[in-house]
Amino acid sequence: MTSATLRRLLTPLMALAIAGCGSEAERVSLDALAERTHFHGITVDQEDSERLYLATHHGFHRLDLDGMTEQISEVSDDFMGFTPHPGDPTQFFASGHPQRGGNLGFIVSSDGGKSWSQRSPGVDGPVDFHQLTVSHADPDTLYGAYHGQLQISRDAGHGWHLQGPAPEGLIGLAASSQDPERLYAATQAGLLMSPDAGRRWRQAYPEPRPTSLVATTATGDLYAFIAGVGLVHASEASRNWQLLSDGWGDNYLLHLAVDPQDPERLYAIDARDRVLASQDGGHSWHPLGAP
Repeated sequence: MTSATLRRLLTPLMALAIAGCGSEAERVSLDALAERTHFHGITVDQEDSERLYLATHHGFHRLDLDGMTEQISEVSDDFMGFTPHPGDPTQFFASGHPQRGGNLGFIVSSDGGKSWSQRSPGVDGPVDFHQLTVSHADPDTLYGAYHGQLQISRDAGHGWHLQGPAPEGLIGLAASSQDPERLYAATQAGLLMSPDAGRRWRQAYPEPRPTSLVATTATGDLYAFIAGVGLVHASEASRNWQLLSDGWGDNYLLHLAVDPQDPERLYAIDARDRVLASQDGGHSWHPLGAP
């Protein structure tokens, strides 16, 4: 069973768990939040490394390193696709579903995640991009996947165009930090790379194993979680892969964030909706808040 299938089955239960929760901001533990909802994305605050952000099925939340969270979005919408602006710490991009039903289209927050507005419905929208990424090399270039099709925007999300079919079994997208035309895809058939903005694809990891995440950093680092292998790392320039951690068993990572101030500090969301932290570049991991 894929992660997407599992989460579709869990969504009604999650909605019941969060029903009746007030809209007033309250600080709750990470464990309590995980019981109410599930997580679609994570990033480190570019100005304060002691603060993380979580895009969830029920709103946008701030997470402190002590394991306490607080909803900061005015709405509790489903922030399905999520990616931070690579150079503006107050700006975030997302997609997904409003509480009332339907699709959000491509939405933007310019005040640190408090308020959100639709910038574009997308092609054949409003879309609900489940995978969304922005280029570090050119923040005006974004990619999103909707109904099996890959869309691209070259004007910061105001206008979108179809590029062609998304890779089959797509799980995650990550735009290159070196070239806005280069795009990586985590798929059930392996880690793929496109040199031409998603028109053509080829294997980026030697073995075509299911890949549950791919992430890039502004400094040219490339991370992926490969089933049966573990978390691997390479520079985009060389793509000489190094195994960072193995022994995950039937668990796997879905989302990854690297502290822009300290590349040894990594944070991840695993298949059990736990937030994990690493202080040694991804070699060892522990639940956030644990010693």
